[in-house]
Amino acid sequence: MSYAQTEMKVIQWAQSRKIIPNASSQVQILKAVSEMGELADELIKGNRDNIKMEFGDVVVALVILAAIEDFDLCQCFDMAYQKIKDRKGTMMPNGVFVKD
Repeated sequence: MSYAQTEMKVIQWAQSRKIIPNASSQVQILKAVSEMGELADELIKGNRDNIKMEFGDVVVALVILAAIEDFDLCQCFDMAYQKIKDRKGTMMPNGVFVKD
Protein backbone atom coordinates (compact mmCIF):
# COMPACT_ATOMS: atom_id res chain seq x y z
CA MET A 1 0.00 0.00 0.00
CA SER A 2 1.30 3.45 -0.86
CA TYR A 3 1.81 6.31 1.59
CA ALA A 4 -1.06 8.24 -0.03
CA GLN A 5 -3.44 5.28 0.33
CA THR A 6 -2.53 4.79 3.97
CA GLU A 7 -2.81 8.52 4.64
CA MET A 8 -6.34 8.52 3.18
CA LYS A 9 -7.29 5.50 5.31
CA VAL A 10 -6.03 7.30 8.43
CA ILE A 11 -8.05 10.41 7.53
CA GLN A 12 -11.18 8.33 6.88
CA TRP A 13 -10.64 6.49 10.18
CA ALA A 14 -10.28 9.77 12.06
CA GLN A 15 -13.35 11.23 10.36
CA SER A 16 -15.49 8.18 11.13
CA ARG A 17 -14.55 8.45 14.80
CA LYS A 18 -15.30 12.19 14.78
CA ILE A 19 -11.68 13.03 15.64
CA ILE A 20 -11.19 15.41 12.71
CA PRO A 21 -14.41 17.39 13.16
CA ASN A 22 -14.21 17.47 16.97
CA ALA A 23 -10.54 17.58 17.97
CA SER A 24 -8.70 20.86 18.11
CA SER A 25 -5.25 21.41 16.70
CA GLN A 26 -4.04 22.07 20.24
CA VAL A 27 -5.26 18.66 21.44
CA GLN A 28 -3.83 16.91 18.39
CA ILE A 29 -0.39 18.52 18.69
CA LEU A 30 -0.26 17.30 22.29
CA LYS A 31 -1.09 13.81 21.00
CA ALA A 32 1.74 14.06 18.46
CA VAL A 33 4.19 15.20 21.15
CA SER A 34 3.06 12.32 23.36
CA GLU A 35 3.69 9.90 20.50
CA MET A 36 7.16 11.42 20.01
CA GLY A 37 7.86 10.72 23.68
CA GLU A 38 6.82 7.10 23.21
CA LEU A 39 9.09 6.89 20.15
CA ALA A 40 11.99 8.31 22.16
CA ASP A 41 11.35 5.78 24.91
CA GLU A 42 11.40 2.88 22.45
CA LEU A 43 14.55 4.20 20.75
CA ILE A 44 16.27 4.22 24.14
CA LYS A 45 15.08 0.65 24.81
CA GLY A 46 16.19 -0.45 21.33
CA ASN A 47 13.22 -2.67 20.49
CA ARG A 48 13.08 -2.41 16.68
CA ASP A 49 9.49 -3.63 16.31
CA ASN A 50 8.22 -1.14 18.89
CA ILE A 51 10.30 1.64 17.32
CA LYS A 52 8.63 0.99 13.95
CA MET A 53 5.18 1.04 15.57
CA GLU A 54 5.90 4.32 17.35
CA PHE A 55 7.18 5.92 14.13
CA GLY A 56 3.82 4.99 12.65
CA ASP A 57 1.93 6.45 15.60
CA VAL A 58 3.79 9.75 15.19
CA VAL A 59 2.91 9.87 11.50
CA VAL A 60 -0.76 9.05 12.24
CA ALA A 61 -0.92 11.91 14.76
CA LEU A 62 0.65 14.31 12.23
CA VAL A 63 -1.65 13.18 9.41
CA ILE A 64 -4.67 13.88 11.61
CA LEU A 65 -3.25 17.25 12.70
CA ALA A 66 -2.67 18.24 9.07
CA ALA A 67 -6.22 17.19 8.20
CA ILE A 68 -7.63 19.25 11.07
CA GLU A 69 -5.70 22.24 9.71
CA ASP A 70 -6.82 21.37 6.15
CA PHE A 71 -3.25 20.89 4.98
CA ASP A 72 -1.90 18.24 2.64
CA LEU A 73 0.87 16.63 4.66
CA CYS A 74 2.76 15.61 1.49
CA GLN A 75 2.75 19.23 0.37
CA CYS A 76 4.05 20.29 3.80
CA PHE A 77 6.75 17.63 3.54
CA ASP A 78 7.76 18.87 0.10
CA MET A 79 7.85 22.48 1.32
CA ALA A 80 10.25 21.45 4.08
CA TYR A 81 12.41 19.60 1.56
CA GLN A 82 12.48 22.62 -0.75
CA LYS A 83 13.68 24.70 2.19
CA ILE A 84 16.56 22.35 3.08
CA LYS A 85 17.55 20.83 -0.27
CA ASP A 86 20.29 23.32 -1.07
CA ARG A 87 21.78 23.51 2.40
CA LYS A 88 25.39 22.51 2.60
CA GLY A 89 27.14 21.21 5.65
CA THR A 90 28.07 18.16 7.68
CA MET A 91 26.83 16.46 10.82
CA MET A 92 29.70 16.25 13.25
CA PRO A 93 30.29 13.18 15.45
CA ASN A 94 29.00 15.17 18.43
CA GLY A 95 25.60 15.63 16.72
CA VAL A 96 26.06 19.28 15.74
CA PHE A 97 25.28 20.17 12.11
CA VAL A 98 27.85 22.64 10.82
CA LYS A 99 26.64 24.67 7.84
CA ASP A 100 29.11 25.49 5.07
